[in-house]
Amino acid sequence: MAAHLTDKQKKKIIADYIQLGSYNAAAKLNGVSRNTVKAIVLADSETATKCQQKKEQNTADIIAYMDGQKNDVCTVLGLCIKLLKNPDIYAKASPQQIATTMAILIDKYTANNGANIADEQSEDALSKSLRELGEKL
Repeated sequence: MAAHLTDKQKKKIIADYIQLGSYNAAAKLNGVSRNTVKAIVLADSETATKCQQKKEQNTADIIAYMDGQKNDVCTVLGLCIKLLKNPDIYAKASPQQIATTMAILIDKYTANNGANIADEQSEDALSKSLRELGEKL
């Protein structure tokens, strides 16, 4: 027969389930069965709701923090792009490093601006720099 779980263990299982979004993943993390996780989550909907609200609040806090750091991030990205424009960098880089850099830039650029590439008016300085760098490569 399985050992009884403490309230603390049950709350951790619920929090893990909310974070991971999977009964199986939470079960593996906590060394219990999938059915145990499901039963605990369904039996304590109040804690599950609180955990979900906490997760949403944490996400909102992170987004707010990142928004506050936008100028610093753009400055750092600008420095990186300036460095990447230096031909001497490519003379020292392997083809794999260059290909990886290109793939990352293209991936990130198209993920955020793929639908607006032709729309020059909505293009900010960072997007323009990335597009110009991509055209040169």
